[in-house]
Amino acid sequence: MRITFLIAFKLIMSCQTTPEPSKVKLLTGHTRAQHEARSDNAMVTTQGEETTKIGLKILELGGNAFDAAAAVSFAISVERPHSTGIGGGGFMLIDSPEFIKPKTIDFREKAPLASHGRMFLDANGDHVKSRSIDGILSSGVPGIVKGVYEVHSKYGNLTWKEVVQPAIKLARRGFKVYPNLAKALKYRAKVLSKYPATKKIFFSHGKPLVEGDLLIQKDLARTLEAVRDYGPDGFYKGWVARAIAEEFQARKGLITTSDLERYDVKWREPVAGNYKGYEVFSMGPPSSGGIHVIQILNILEPFDLGLSGIQSSQTIHKTASAMQLAFVDRARYLGDPDFVRVPIKGLTSKTYADELRNKIRDKALTINFKDLRNVFDYESDETTHFTIADKLGNVVSSTQTINYWMGSGIVIPGTGIIMNDEMDDFAAKEGASNVFGALGGKNNLVEPNKRPLSSMSPTIVKKDNKV
Repeated sequence: MRITFLIAFKLIMSCQTTPEPSKVKLLTGHTRAQHEARSDNAMVTTQGEETTKIGLKILELGGNAFDAAAAVSFAISVERPHSTGIGGGGFMLIDSPEFIKPKTIDFREKAPLASHGRMFLDANGDHVKSRSIDGILSSGVPGIVKGVYEVHSKYGNLTWKEVVQPAIKLARRGFKVYPNLAKALKYRAKVLSKYPATKKIFFSHGKPLVEGDLLIQKDLARTLEAVRDYGPDGFYKGWVARAIAEEFQARKGLITTSDLERYDVKWREPVAGNYKGYEVFSMGPPSSGGIHVIQILNILEPFDLGLSGIQSSQTIHKTASAMQLAFVDRARYLGDPDFVRVPIKGLTSKTYADELRNKIRDKALTINFKDLRNVFDYESDETTHFTIADKLGNVVSSTQTINYWMGSGIVIPGTGIIMNDEMDDFAAKEGASNVFGALGGKNNLVEPNKRPLSSMSPTIVKKDNKV
């Protein structure tokens, strides 16, 4: 939920009364100058140095934001293998002067057809957490390749080969392991060492790579070449799909070639809200994060948090309480909208937020589901209309992941693909928590072909029709 927290908190604080200088405390390494950048022509910001360079290069070649987003999606899969990859999934929020309003695409992983509600429980019905975090049962059917292709094919200017090729070059020439990657490899070494294909890439002389080592991913480059030459069929069909299915069959996993061929992306309506004149657009279910960005802002809107100061106990307490209330609703209501009814209008209603705000007191909250009204009472048949004009051009906001550090830990032999462990984002049973501590409700129980909840929340904020 880091993304949700930062988006909400930065927007909250930008709208408040300016406090006296003596009341403002800035943390070392978090000054405005260190974290803001401005440009008249283009902006690319990623978590990878090489990836950012690739995104800028695509723009210099005449590509648009959608071309750059495709190139960045594949490049970051190479450069940040502990966080994301083509064995994972994600969400993307896009905007353009040609759109009436922003659009969102869901390429979240899906539960395999053979999955079932008791697959992470033992004979006594207790949750066996390791099954949903490590190893072959923890992976959902990946969606990144098909999702990125879908957006690029509709809105990109350059050819598909032009946007995939830079990632192939990066995988072949390699890059030096940086501190965050080294830390992840060390932390997950016990799990990673179980799988020969994983050790082949990320270990040297029996130990995980360390900072400064060169990481080359030739097998992944070969897989990306198949994607470059055949589009999604290069991943969801052919030799890559067979390699994935064979590894899952050999390890008694669930993903089959049928699961891969049947995978589909979904264009979904963005969730939208208004905060002190700012229009906020974010990802709807199966993201809970987008709804909660708006819900948290609605709860906090009447407070003047700037007056008490960014790091004051009052500001932190009220913000944390709003987040706590939102996460209770996550467990109560959120799930894949293709399987359950999610009360989006109710959860993002300012009237409902008024009621939640009244529960915030001076002390930390103790919340029981029975203490909160039925949010369906706040649902409305009315349609909210937005008129959007973006003078800055095309905008893409996307969050992509394989979930936990290094995902399932399994690399598919011969492909370089690290498989996700997104099945942990389902509720193993009502009241069980995932690896990040989020409690699960009945709407998020495992079902075949279902997408698990996610707190990822790509968001676009507008003021006076400008992003």
